[in-house]
Amino acid sequence: MQRMRDYYLALGYNNPYKWAHFSDVPFQPLSKPVTKSRVGLVTTAAPFKPEAGDQGPGAPYNAAAKFYRVYAGDASKDDFLGISHVSYDRDYTTAEDIGSYFPLGALRKTQAQGIIGEVSPRYYGLPTNRSQDTTKHQDCPDLLAMLQDDEIDLAILVAN
Repeated sequence: MQRMRDYYLALGYNNPYKWAHFSDVPFQPLSKPVTKSRVGLVTTAAPFKPEAGDQGPGAPYNAAAKFYRVYAGDASKDDFLGISHVSYDRDYTTAEDIGSYFPLGALRKTQAQGIIGEVSPRYYGLPTNRSQDTTKHQDCPDLLAMLQDDEIDLAILVAN
């Protein structure tokens, strides 16, 4: 966390990064069992951008691969999503196993096993712009609208 504060100061911001926190967080209990619920997967992984350079497993940090709008994809397909746009320890971690940061296959298996009612028709991407205002006033309402349109009972957020 100190490294992030130092980074923001080095970028020329007048104050260090302030971590988001909320003392009053809304909670909605499930109205039906998980075994009968429609479950949506929300990820911060980025959709592939052909013009943005290397985004595959082991790719170096790639700011060109960032995305800035909430998106949705077809949950019945195995799309390539990458994490080259985020900082992670590339010395000790790879992005070779997409299931570690985009576990859509595992979610489908839970449906087949009867653990959840069904996987939503779409998966959802949430950007990591680091702007709390944009996240709170643009991205979250956009995501919520998609989840409501798809009648999602339960959303799982997999942040990278």
